[in-house]
Amino acid sequence: MDLKTITDTALDPGLALLPARMDTPEARVMLLAIGLQESRFTHRRQISGPARGFWQFEKGTRASRGGVWGVFLHAASKDHLVALCKARSVACDPDAVYAALEYDDVLAAGVARLLLWTDPKALPPVGDADASWALYLRTWRPGKPHPQTWPDLYRQAATQVQP
Repeated sequence: MDLKTITDTALDPGLALLPARMDTPEARVMLLAIGLQESRFTHRRQISGPARGFWQFEKGTRASRGGVWGVFLHAASKDHLVALCKARSVACDPDAVYAALEYDDVLAAGVARLLLWTDPKALPPVGDADASWALYLRTWRPGKPHPQTWPDLYRQAATQVQP
C-alpha cells in the first residue's frame, strides 16, 4: 500500500479520533516511518510472529507493560485509548484491541500514535532520522532491529508529510 493511501485511509482518520495536539508533522513522519520499518504497509500479521496491524503491535503482558498492554496501562494513553476504542466499536481490553489491530487500520494508527505519546521525550524534529531511530527503539523495542533500512524509509515518510 502506498503512503498516500495509508495516510488517507488509516492515519488521517486515526489521528482525527485523538486530541488535536497529537496530530503533528513530527508524529505523522514517525508513524509512517515505523509502519514502513515494521510491515512496509504490506503485512497486517507478522510473518511467523505474534505482532498485528501495519505497526506490528504485540499484545504484551500486564507485567511487561509492552505492546497493547503498555498503551492500555500507561497514564498518558489509557483514557485516550478508551475513547479510541469506543469510536471504533472495540471493547477496551488488551485482548479485543490486539485482535482488532489486524483488521482495523484506523485503530492501529491510533494505538501506534498513543504508544509514541507515552514516551516522555518530545518527538524529534522532521528530518532528524537518528533521533527518530532512537525513539523507535525506545517505544517499539524491536526484537531484530534493522538500522540499515531506517534512513531510506524515514526519508520516504518525511517526503510524504513535507514534500
